[in-house]
Amino acid sequence: MTRIVVTGGSGRLGRTVVAGLAAAGHEVVSLDRARPIDTTPSAEGVTHIDVDLTDADAARRALVDAHADALIHLAAIAVPFSAPEDVILRTNTTLALNVLGGAAGVGIRRIVTASSPTVLGYGAPNGWLPDRFPLDETTPARPWNAYALSKLVAEQTIAMLAREVSPDIRFAAFRPCYVIAPEEWRGAATQQGNTVAERLDDPALSAPALFNYVDARDVTGFLEALLPAMGDLPPAEVFFVGAADALARDPLAELLPRFLPGSDALAADLTGTTPAFSSAKAERMLGWSPTRSWRSELAASAPSSPASRKDVPA
Repeated sequence: MTRIVVTGGSGRLGRTVVAGLAAAGHEVVSLDRARPIDTTPSAEGVTHIDVDLTDADAARRALVDAHADALIHLAAIAVPFSAPEDVILRTNTTLALNVLGGAAGVGIRRIVTASSPTVLGYGAPNGWLPDRFPLDETTPARPWNAYALSKLVAEQTIAMLAREVSPDIRFAAFRPCYVIAPEEWRGAATQQGNTVAERLDDPALSAPALFNYVDARDVTGFLEALLPAMGDLPPAEVFFVGAADALARDPLAELLPRFLPGSDALAADLTGTTPAFSSAKAERMLGWSPTRSWRSELAASAPSSPASRKDVPA
């Protein structure tokens, strides 16, 4: 059993991570300004602490009181342009420094921060094309908005801390693709306000994210694989975490050229269900691979028709 701090534990991804880690037998301390919402799964071994992590002193006190072995930093303004650019940059970078630096300062040995695929810069108003597909950890970061920049700063923060503190303290970052929470397979609105089915029916809705996605439970599985392996990883390693297919009914070799001008040749190899983002590094270094697809999850969440239900004796 490990005692794990999760910041942002009341958020969309945080709720699933907290519940999943607790179900796996870990003691979890959730740090968040927001109380868990009613749909948050209750779990034995979870403690919630109300704290404003932008207050460095409050963050440090909460981290000291947690007596944790590991920390997963999810707290952030999580949606680009959902607040003024200066607010997003200031809030997210302050959270990163207070939480990640604070955790190292109180001796937490395994420290993980959530980054974002947006650090690569896709969707830039002045145009963007990668060197190749699929995108991976070697693709250059070219953020063009405050949210993406703040996530790159978080990655650089752990790299800085890895050079500063004892090598016994280990750091890593992960870039989760467009997170889909379990209730969203059942029709709840996703982060952008539309349903998964609507994003599949209208490719223009998923095109800005290059059709990437990941089930929140698969992110939890990735974190369970990452934490025990961190002692053997290079300092401040970064991983993409995404589904093994694209959130699209048609191959990306056909879809991307429609929404990403000039990508015809680059996308030519993204045939079948191949996604634009690769999680091969996580599989190679951690033995982790995603287990959930929109095809299986939507089918499992669909209500059965009367004709398909067996009659129940009265």
